[in-house]
Amino acid sequence: MAMSVGSGEGEGDVMMDINTTPLIDVMLVLIIMLIITIPIQTHAVKMNMPVGPSSAPPKPPEIVRIDVDFDGTIGWNGTIVSKDELINNLAQTAALPDQPEVHLRPNKLVSYKVVAMVMANAQRLGVTKIGIIGNEQFLN
Repeated sequence: MAMSVGSGEGEGDVMMDINTTPLIDVMLVLIIMLIITIPIQTHAVKMNMPVGPSSAPPKPPEIVRIDVDFDGTIGWNGTIVSKDELINNLAQTAALPDQPEVHLRPNKLVSYKVVAMVMANAQRLGVTKIGIIGNEQFLN
């Protein structure tokens, strides 16, 4: 290996660049050795799965549907009921040890007073599983 110092005319500038080729070669060898020595990772999750028969799936809850029509008529599972019959049915529902879910479905045009009366009676009598369904009709 020869190093050219200059054109020989006395400039006096010495070339100070480091030859990085051996450094790169050593780094590549180290990277290859690192890749070889790392164990192969498995992308599996170890889980302890049950081996015996599982318990029966829970039964779906009983559903009571209360419909409130646009003129204020109240339906209990598809049959028209009066206010007194509604209160009786709600009291019987609240007295059950495993209360059914009460789905209240008001019409879009019904007065809020009628819907509030049904919800207030249900709360007063102790119905705990009540929900309003059919809210998608109010989006338009």
